[in-house]
Amino acid sequence: MARVATASLAETPQQHVGVNRPNMVQVGTIVWLASELMFFAGLFAMYFTIRAVRPELWATQPEKLNIPFSTVNTINLVLSSVWCQMGVFAAERFQPRSRGDRWWKIWTREHGWFTWGMREWYVLTYIAGALFIAGQVFEYASLTGDGLTVSANSYGSIFYLATGFHGLHVTGGLIAFLLIIGRSFAAKRFGHAEATSAIVTSYYWHFVDVVWIGLFFVIYVLK
Repeated sequence: MARVATASLAETPQQHVGVNRPNMVQVGTIVWLASELMFFAGLFAMYFTIRAVRPELWATQPEKLNIPFSTVNTINLVLSSVWCQMGVFAAERFQPRSRGDRWWKIWTREHGWFTWGMREWYVLTYIAGALFIAGQVFEYASLTGDGLTVSANSYGSIFYLATGFHGLHVTGGLIAFLLIIGRSFAAKRFGHAEATSAIVTSYYWHFVDVVWIGLFFVIYVLK
C-alpha cells in the first residue's frame, strides 16, 4: 500500500501556487516620486533657511501676494485631482471613452458625466491644470509689476524658485495627460498596459497636487 501511495503521488503533477508580483511600472514610478519628494524637501529647507536669515523681508514682501486669487487657483488644482481619480476608476474598468452618445450633456444621467470614460475625465483634468498654469503666469506678471522679481531680493528668489519648479512639474503632467489621451485613441484595444499608464500618471498628478498644498500653506498662509 505504501508503494502504491508513493507511486500515485509521484505520478500526480505538482500544484504550483502563483505569486502576485508588484507591477514594476508602478513601483518604478513611486521610487522616482520619492526622489522628487527629496528635491522639493530641499526647496522647503531653502525657504525656511532664508526666512530665518532675512526675517525682515517676510514683514513686507508677503503683502504683495494675492491670497484670494491664489486660493481659487489652489482649489482648482485640488479639484483636478478629483477629476483625475475619476479617470483612474474608468481606466480600471477598461473604459477609455464615454458610454453615452451625448457626453457633453453633463447634467443628464443617461448621457452625462455618469457615463464618462478615462478620456473625458483626463481632458477635464488637463483643462484644470492648464488653468492653474495660466493663473500662475498671471500672478507672476502682477508681482513683477509690483516690483517683486526673481532678482529683487532673497524672498523673490526663493518664491519664484519654489513655485516655478512646481509649475514645471505641472507642465510635465499636462504633457503626460496628452500622451495618455493620445494613446487611448491610437490603441486598438484599451487593455492592461494602457490602464497602467493612466494609473501611474495619476500618481504623478496627485504628487504635484500634494506638493502645491504644502507650498501654498508655507508661502501664502504661514506668516
